[in-house]
Amino acid sequence: MNATAPSDDPSDAAGTAPEAESNATLEFLLRRMRHKSDFPALSDSVGRIQAISASENESLGSLANEILKDVALTNKLLRVVNTAHYRTAGGGTISTVSRAISLIGFAGIRNLALSLMLVERMEDKHHAQQLKEEFLRALMAGMLASDLCPGSRETEEAFIGSLMRNLGRLLAEFYLPDEAEQIRLQVRPPGGAAKAVPEAAASTAVLGISFENLGLGVGRTWGLPDSLMRCMRAPVGELPRQGLAQSPDRLGWLASVANEAADALLFNTPDKAADRLRELAQRYGSALHFKADDILDAASRARKRMAELTQGMELKMEPGERAERLVDTYYVDAPNAGPNASNDAAPGVASLDEVAIHEDTNVPADDPASVLTSGIQDITNALVENFKLNEVLRMVLETVYRSLGFRRVIFCMRDAKSGNLVGRIGLGERGNELAPSFVVPLKAPAGGALDLFGMLCLKGVDIMIEDAAVPSIAQRLPEWFTSKVQAPTFLLLPLVMKGAGAQKDTVIGFIYADKAVAGAISLSDHELSLLRTLRSQAVMAFKQAS
Repeated sequence: MNATAPSDDPSDAAGTAPEAESNATLEFLLRRMRHKSDFPALSDSVGRIQAISASENESLGSLANEILKDVALTNKLLRVVNTAHYRTAGGGTISTVSRAISLIGFAGIRNLALSLMLVERMEDKHHAQQLKEEFLRALMAGMLASDLCPGSRETEEAFIGSLMRNLGRLLAEFYLPDEAEQIRLQVRPPGGAAKAVPEAAASTAVLGISFENLGLGVGRTWGLPDSLMRCMRAPVGELPRQGLAQSPDRLGWLASVANEAADALLFNTPDKAADRLRELAQRYGSALHFKADDILDAASRARKRMAELTQGMELKMEPGERAERLVDTYYVDAPNAGPNASNDAAPGVASLDEVAIHEDTNVPADDPASVLTSGIQDITNALVENFKLNEVLRMVLETVYRSLGFRRVIFCMRDAKSGNLVGRIGLGERGNELAPSFVVPLKAPAGGALDLFGMLCLKGVDIMIEDAAVPSIAQRLPEWFTSKVQAPTFLLLPLVMKGAGAQKDTVIGFIYADKAVAGAISLSDHELSLLRTLRSQAVMAFKQAS
C-alpha cells in the first residue's frame, strides 16, 4: 500500500508507543483489519482475558468462564495441557479448564489461551502455511525466553512478552497478507539478488509504520499492561556490559535474544544455527547470565516441546517446509541431545522416534459419556489432593456444562444465615449474571407453599422439565425464574447430605442446567447415572471440606 505516514523511526521505540488516535496510519490499518470478519472477535477475546488478568481479584472462575465460551479454544487448550510437558503437573489426564488453571497456574493458562487464540485465526486462510511459520516462530521465541530464566517468577512474563514482540508481524500476516509478502521479500530477498533491508525499515516503507509500532498500537487498544508493552518494545542502544538481573530492561533484552535465536533456528541449517546461537551467547550471555550450552540446551528442549504443542494444536507439518526446523525433525546438537541419532541422520539431527510425542493424550471425545467420565476422573484426582472446595465445584459444573451442550449451568449453595439456597457459580450464557437471581427458600412462607425448586430439593428428587410452559409446571415456578431466567427446559439435581444416625438429611445445594429450546434435553440412562456420580462427588467435596 506504500502509505505516507508520520515519522516512525525505530529509534523512537524506546519512548511511549504512538497513541492510536494521533497516528493516522495506525488508524487506517486498524480500520482495514476491523473489516476482516474475525479481527473484532479476536480483539474482544483478548480484551476480556486481559481485563480478567488486570483485575485486582483475578479469579480462576472468570478465566475458565471466558475460555469455555469458545468450544474450539477449550478443546485445543485441553489437548495442549495433556501433552507430556504439562502432564507432569496433572499427574494424569486433565479434562477440565478449571483443573488446568489450578494445576498449571493462572498466568500459564492465560498465556496459553492467548497463544491459541492466534492459532485459531490461521484456519481457513489461503496462506495458512506462512501463517503457521510466523506463529511457530513467535511461539519458539516465547519458549526460548521462558527457558532462559528457569525457576524465575518472570518465566510466564518472559514467554508472553517475547511471543507478543511479534504481534505486529503476525497481524500483518493475518490481515494484510499482500503487504506482509512485500516486506518479506525486502527483508530476505530470494537468491540474494538484492540487498536485504532491515525489517523495521521495510515494514515502515510498505505499511507506513513499523511492525513493532503496529503491534504496540494494537496492544494499546487491547488494553495490554505496561509491563507487557515494555517487553514488546525492543530496547535501543548498546547492550549493558554489567548484568541485568535487577534491571527493568532485563525482559526486553531477553525477548530480543529469544527472537534472534528463533530466527537463527528458522532461517539456518542446523550446523549454522548452532554457530549462530553460540554467537548470541557471546553477545548477550554476560548481561543475561547464560552460556553457550544454556542456549543450545534451551533450543533442544524447545524443539521437543514444540513437537508436542504442534501435535496438541493439530498443526501439521508438510515435508520439507521451513517451519519444520522449529520442531523435532532435527535440532541443534546440544549436550543433552544425546549421541543416539539414527545412522542416516545428519550430525546433530534426531529422528522422530527419539522424541516423546504422546498421541494418547486422552482428551475427552465429543460424546457426552466420554466428557462426563473424564471429568469424573479429573475430580477424583483432585479429591485425593489438598483441594479447594470452590475449584472442585467449578470442575463439576464445567463437566456438566461441556458434556451435554447446555446453554448455562448454575450451582446453588445453602446460605448459612438465611437457610435459602442461593446461586454461587454460573457458567455459560449469562451464567455469572443470573446466578445471584437464584434464591430458593426451603421453608414455606406463612400461608403459602414452596416453589417448585424448594419442593424438589426438600424431597431430594432429580427432575428434568421438558417444557416449563406447561401450566402445572409454570404455576409453581418462582417469579425470579419466569422474569429473568425464562428457560423453556431445565434439569435439577439436588445435593443432599445424609444425616448420621437419627439426624435428618440436609439439603446443601443443587445443580441447575438448561437449554434454549423446549424438549432439547435428552439423557440416556448411562448419562444420567454419570451426572448423578458428579453430584455425589460435589457432596463428597463438601464432606471433606467440612
